[in-house]
Amino acid sequence: MENVEVMTMADAAKFPFVGSASLFSLYCLFKYFDKDTINFIIGFYFTAVGCIAVAATTAPVFAAAPLPSFRIKRKILVKHPLPAFLLGPSPWDLSFDFKAEDILGVVFACTVGYYYFFTKKWILNNILGISFCIQGIERFSLGSFKVAAILLVGLFFYDIFWVFGTDVMVTVAKNLDGPIKLLFPRSLTPNDAGKLNLSLLGLGDIVIPGFVIGMLLRFDADNARLPVKFNLFASFPKPYFHTCLAAYMVGLATTLLVMIQFNAAQPALLYLVPACLGSTMACAWWRGEVKLLLDYTEGEEVVEEESKKTQ
Repeated sequence: MENVEVMTMADAAKFPFVGSASLFSLYCLFKYFDKDTINFIIGFYFTAVGCIAVAATTAPVFAAAPLPSFRIKRKILVKHPLPAFLLGPSPWDLSFDFKAEDILGVVFACTVGYYYFFTKKWILNNILGISFCIQGIERFSLGSFKVAAILLVGLFFYDIFWVFGTDVMVTVAKNLDGPIKLLFPRSLTPNDAGKLNLSLLGLGDIVIPGFVIGMLLRFDADNARLPVKFNLFASFPKPYFHTCLAAYMVGLATTLLVMIQFNAAQPALLYLVPACLGSTMACAWWRGEVKLLLDYTEGEEVVEEESKKTQ
């Protein structure tokens, strides 16, 4: 669990409220300010961050190729006079150590980011979005199944309220032109405006369940007595991982079917949360491991939090 952020119960409880504040702020920006200007600023930011995500995602792929041995290493420290609470402690450490695969990853990422920013092609959008998902799931842990349950239940009501209770979620999703969603063409025939009609899936509907599925894979590995740094492709029983992954696919298919049937936007977490939590608890009950699942924790932060409660 090195270099991985771990969520606590307090973080999980606050997350839907923080998300609501961010969502409503975006809604107000689109309502009272120029949409093109807001999209330019947000699009530039997410494209820049997306390039970092694409580079980090593709570097291991390039590393598997027979590349020449090449390395650029520099130590760079930049002093600044500003207070630490504004821009961090001085000096800034901008040192880097690039290998051949890192350089190729950066070149590919910058190419994708450049053409996406100026063309907004849906395929390039999806490359950035999928990279966001991979990096988010890789670098973040929910810490325990209890934290996962609190987060998912909170987001269950969050999604229902903002989609069915108001027009906020749909308005932001339709107006925000950035790689924060995956786009899928409904047909290959352009509409009267010369553009493809696209369906969208928010990255949150991938990443949030992805956190749970990733944690369950590590739980399966822990049950199999594998070391902390285990091989993802190793052969060991993965009942919780496979159960939750299959349930997620069923939940996503249900979302799509309901959306087509009623021709209206659907809060995907309305179907994904019961699918993921329900299937996981059913698997634990069937295997007689409910207490084992609820007691499972990972990450130093969670362990420290639990130890404080017992003192």
